[in-house]
Amino acid sequence: MFRSLHIAATGMAAQEARLDAISNNLANTSTVGYKKVRADFQDLMYQTLHAAGTQTSAQNVSPTGLQVGSGVRLVATSHQFLQGGIQNTGNSLDVAIEGSGFLVVQQPDGTMAYTRAGTLKSDPQGRLVTPEGMPLDPPISIPAEAISVSIGSEGTVSATLKGQQTPSQLGQLQLANFINPAGLNSIGHNLYTATAASGDPQVGNPGTDGRGLLLQGAVELSNVDVAEEMVSLIQAQRGYEVNTKVITAADSMLQSATNLR
Repeated sequence: MFRSLHIAATGMAAQEARLDAISNNLANTSTVGYKKVRADFQDLMYQTLHAAGTQTSAQNVSPTGLQVGSGVRLVATSHQFLQGGIQNTGNSLDVAIEGSGFLVVQQPDGTMAYTRAGTLKSDPQGRLVTPEGMPLDPPISIPAEAISVSIGSEGTVSATLKGQQTPSQLGQLQLANFINPAGLNSIGHNLYTATAASGDPQVGNPGTDGRGLLLQGAVELSNVDVAEEMVSLIQAQRGYEVNTKVITAADSMLQSATNLR
């Protein structure tokens, strides 16, 4: 009975962790480029009281064993990099990624980060930056005399300058792919960093080597399905309640045992 108390406690902790992931997903339903998180669990070690295949007689072996589990634990929280919906914004600097890939961003310390959020802006120097002022890599600057800006599906950035009839090419947007995107480290602010698990970034032009294409004047929405998350929320709540019932039942049994005369 003491074992059942500890097992039920691990179940309650697991459902709390699942609820944390669900609440973060629901909180980010309106976050551009957000990828939902899934909590992954694993059963704990087993105590083997009787091993399967044990010799029971000269000619027979036990077809099954006797093992007692010790509960569950959280092993990972993995991002699900499914394509989110596309929303037109009418902003010429917004870009949505259709397919795989991440925009490359230079952080203040000079290291690279990666994002699916294509809500780009122009800073006082004319550089294309994130809403927090981090420039893209490679950097692209828009002249002050630019009348209009065009971003092609393969990442070519052009602008029509005042007094000119034909657009001038300003630069090339690039996308980074990873062998294992689920291994990326989320640092907030819609940014990820590479890890040993994700592998090194494979940077190239959109539309090449499996990279997605860009859509100007649009952004990729969060891929959170609210209905699905609400179902998971109910499951987590009921799972937590069931484990509390186990603790109540074990406590009642212990009380009965201690009241024996």
